This record gives sequence, C-alpha cells and structure tokens, in this order.
Amino acid sequence: MGTKRVAVIGAGASGLPSIWHGLLYGADVTCFEASDDVGGLWRYKSHDTKESSVMKTTVINTSKEMTAYSDFPPQETLANFMHNNEMLNYLKAYAEHHGLMKHIKIRHKVLNIERSEKYDTDGTWKVTYQNPEGKVLEDVFDGVLVCSGHHAIPHWPTPFKGQNEFKGRIVHSHDYKDHKGYEDKVVVVVGIGNSGIDVAVEQSRIAKQVYLVTRRGTWLIPKLETRGLPFDVIMNTRFFSLYKLFPQSILNSLVEYRINQRVDHDLYGLKPSHRVFSAHPSLNDELPNRIANGTVRIKPNIKKFDGYSIHFEDGTVVPHVDEVVMSTGFSFEFDLIEKGKLVPVTENEVDLFKYMFPVATSDHNSLCIIGLIQPFGSIMPVSEQQSRVFYANLFSGNQIIPKKNQMSEDVANKKEAMAQQFVKSRRHTIQVDYIPYMDELAELIGCQVPILRTLLTDPILGLRLFFGPNAGYCYRLAGPHTWQGAKNAILTIDQRVRKATTSKPEPTNYSIPLLISTLILFAIIFFLL
Repeated sequence: MGTKRVAVIGAGASGLPSIWHGLLYGADVTCFEASDDVGGLWRYKSHDTKESSVMKTTVINTSKEMTAYSDFPPQETLANFMHNNEMLNYLKAYAEHHGLMKHIKIRHKVLNIERSEKYDTDGTWKVTYQNPEGKVLEDVFDGVLVCSGHHAIPHWPTPFKGQNEFKGRIVHSHDYKDHKGYEDKVVVVVGIGNSGIDVAVEQSRIAKQVYLVTRRGTWLIPKLETRGLPFDVIMNTRFFSLYKLFPQSILNSLVEYRINQRVDHDLYGLKPSHRVFSAHPSLNDELPNRIANGTVRIKPNIKKFDGYSIHFEDGTVVPHVDEVVMSTGFSFEFDLIEKGKLVPVTENEVDLFKYMFPVATSDHNSLCIIGLIQPFGSIMPVSEQQSRVFYANLFSGNQIIPKKNQMSEDVANKKEAMAQQFVKSRRHTIQVDYIPYMDELAELIGCQVPILRTLLTDPILGLRLFFGPNAGYCYRLAGPHTWQGAKNAILTIDQRVRKATTSKPEPTNYSIPLLISTLILFAIIFFLL
C-alpha cells in the first residue's frame, strides 16, 4: 500500500505503542505531544494543570506483568504494583528501547483534526497544530490515532444543597496532589471509586478524621490474592475465564462469598445493593484496616452543607469539616475532532465500533480513538492491541473492519449488554472484560492466542497459555509482527513476579503441587458443568 503518514495525538501510555506499531508496519509516524515530556497521566505534575495527573503516592492497580506491553517485559526487580515513578520510567524505557523519541514532537499542541479536501477519495485527515513558538501549522496524514486519554476533565455532579456556601475548601481529585495542607484537618472524601479510596487512605494517616462518602457502596477487591500474589495474575487467565460458564447469579454469590470472607462488607459499611459483577470494582488492600482503626469512617450520601457542617442522609452530622475532596470521576469529549460533531459524547456515552472507530467514517476507518475503555484489567495492553488493529486495517486498505451496518450493530449490541450487566452510571459506558475484548480484537487481525495448536507442539507453553496469566505477550505468538521473545516472556512471568519481592530462589517443589491442584480444580468444574 506504500508509505503511510500517520499522526498520533498524545505520547502517554496509549500513544507510545501506537507509535511503535506504526513503525513496525513501515509507517511514517509523527506524534504530537502538547506537554514537555512523555508519560501522560503517569507523569506526576505538582503544579495546577488541566492535564491528567496521578497523585504523588499513586501506585498502579494492575500488576506489572499484566500492565506490560507485549514485547517489553518489566525488569525483575520492579515492584509488582509499581509506584507512578516506576511506571513513568517503564514508559520512558519503552520509548527509548524502540527509538520512539525522534518521532515525538514535544510541546506541539493539536488544535483541530478534520477530514481533508481529498478525504472522500483517499481517507486523509488535516491536522492543525501549534508549535512551541506559537505558530499555527497544518499537515495532512493518511491516518490518525487519538490517544488523549479520558482522565483530564473533572466531573462535578449537581451541587448538594448549601454546597456553594460551604465555608471550608472543596477540590476535585483531579487537582489533589498530595497530603500537604491536610494535616490535622477533618476531611470528607466524596466517591468510593479507586481515586476516592486512595485519597481517603492517604489522608487517614495525617488528618484528624476522614469520612468516606458513598451513595451505593462498593465491592472491594484486594490487589493481593492467594499467597500474596497479584490478583490479576490469578484471575486474568483462560482457566479462570471458565467462570462465564456458570449462571451469573451463582457466580456473583460465589465471588461475593469469597470477598466477604476477607472483609465482611456489611460489617464495614461497604456492602452495595448491586451484585459484584454489576459495577466496576474498587481495588484496595488498605481501606479495611483504616476503617477498623477508625481513621476512616464510611458515610452515606450527603444531604446538605450548612456552613462548616455536613449533614448525611442517615441523619448524622459532622459539625465542622475543613476539606472536601470530590472524587466523582471524569468526563471526556472529542471537540478536537471536527468540533465534536464527528464523535459526539452524551454523559460519557459514545458510539464507536469496538470503542475505537466512528461509524460515520466507516468508508475509510482511517481515524480511531485509542484507550477509551475501562477494562477489568490493565488498559495498556488493550490500547496496544487497539493500535495493532488500526494499522492492520489501514495497511489492508480497510479490509479488516466490517461494513457500516455491522459496525452499528456491534455498537448497539455492546450498549445492550452493558445495560443488562451494569448499574446505570457514567462510569459504566466504556467497560470491557479484559480477555473477551482482547480476543475480539485479536480475531480481527489473526493474532489469537494459539492454545490448542501449542498444546500439541509445545505442551509446556500450551498449559501455561491456559492456566497462566493472559499477558500481552500471549498475543505476539501469532498474527502480524510476531515477537521472538514472546515464549520466554510468558514462561518467565512467575520468575519476575517472585523477584519483585524476594531474591531467594523458588522452592523446587512449588510448581508441581500448584499444577496438580489446578488440574484437580479444573476437573471438578468440568464435572459440575
């Protein structure tokens, strides 16, 4: 198809693999990054900014192996749940390893993306941007990947009664940087998602008292599972995915029972009315301890503000509150693309095929959104997989993505499935299940995980593909641009997980009992079904 010129908007966790996979196809890739460095969300910013930013103490909620890109395993000594500094260093190391920096235009802000004059015939896009000197320039590209993230616009819900007259301070978690200035204060954190819990836990160590407000409660998933292993290393496996064969009600009951064995959600004031698989879970190991020692107290929704006091729906009152942190989520929009007309967004709902391609441009599918998903798992391998789909389709002449009516049908089906499973919320509009969604994308480009074939040709690897973590490396064994190191990366996951916490060698008798117990469990489930 000849050399393609491609624009990548944003050099964060979704933008970097979007550059690399374009280079693998031989594309001429230009990445526009508005800030002064790569890393996006994971580059902590101590100053006030409209950019997305983690808190100073943020650690990743998914383990390093399940977060890693498909051809860049993390170092053994990196923590299993990396601090944001380690995460940023990983991203920079990835960019350095693949030579991406020379393709990134730092401090180049994209102002507009629109179909070019020749779009109807060649599918090209005009990108208008501002360089560091303030000069506005234009360029035309064969393809555009928008990797701008969805954690930059803070969502402020309808104000509570009296909120605007509150005498304390109210900030959004987007602008919360660290604990400084909150010492010995009474703090109310509104929202029990991951950000809200992180803020409450951090504040509980230095504040006079922290109240964590939740409208409907949450199911709290620990990051550490059996034997202290990362939860996603155990749960995001082909074997564990067999749970979908169970009726949903039975599955919910089994998982809720196990969760409650660790922490009784009713006793700790966390129990929601919805089932565990009907909402995105909250991941935290520290909150129960903070509730147990009283430094965090759970409260129902706010009824009203009154001066310094806050009244709650259960009739209780906190007479003096100094600080309120609104951890109420984020909004996203795509005004950058034809002033928002091409990809309209209503209450975080958007019509995109596979959460990537606007149906309106199905004639070429030469523009897509990368990373606009919230998976039960890490977003980074998913974003990478999305970029592979984009380039495979671009270089096939739009032969991979189905026709417009099929795209629309897929969008409608996903919306219906979302409505059936999840509590209606702005948070549950881009939810995907990690393995099924990765497999959907893999099927489009022929990089499905070759379990059955591998069981015959390489039984050890085949068993690992089924029982072990379904990391990004698994999708580089087949399809376009396979990676020679994929097999070794898959077989050494346990080693890197272990080396993160100890330098002691693995017991020689560990793997055999684990395999036997896994096979027994599989046999029991197969028998029950």
